[in-house]
Amino acid sequence: MFIQTETTPNPRTLKFLPGVPVTGGGSADFTSLDDARLSSPLAARLLAADGVGRVFLADDWLAVTAADPDNWELLKPEILGLIMDHFLSGQETLIRRADSKDDEGDGGGEGEDENESEVAKQVRELLDLYVRPAVAQDGGDIIFHGFDKGVVYLHMRGACAGCPSSTATLKMGIERLLRHHIADVTEVRAVAG
Repeated sequence: MFIQTETTPNPRTLKFLPGVPVTGGGSADFTSLDDARLSSPLAARLLAADGVGRVFLADDWLAVTAADPDNWELLKPEILGLIMDHFLSGQETLIRRADSKDDEGDGGGEGEDENESEVAKQVRELLDLYVRPAVAQDGGDIIFHGFDKGVVYLHMRGACAGCPSSTATLKMGIERLLRHHIADVTEVRAVAG
């Protein structure tokens, strides 16, 4: 098994491409070993490693965030070994449960509902078409959380969470795109998970 790595705009996060499906669809973000133990043997392995602070799983890649970016020289070989061991073990990567809060790739952690405003539907569509594929290239994801009085609320995950350039991405990229296409959008704000 050959696992490729890519840097991300977030110096604390590396993107790993194992060459096999990781989640088989959707994504999941883990910041604690306790949460990972319940939902993902792979994320639990990685979060148990000293120096790992976050694991984001996507369809065919994963992003690992180190507590200290200066530790990557020592941490990267360990992470590569843990990922390889996991896939060679045959264990599931993500355990789907009825009460699971992972994102199924629909652009919103809350799920689309029939009462959703037309503006919210347009925002989801633009995010899914333009924004989410672009941030996935950098090891992250952006989830729509709502629209209220001109403000779009988004949650940043993976490499985007805690990235020094995330504010610029929100304000200069996403906000500009949404305001250009949807007159009712006046601002974009980040929300915590």
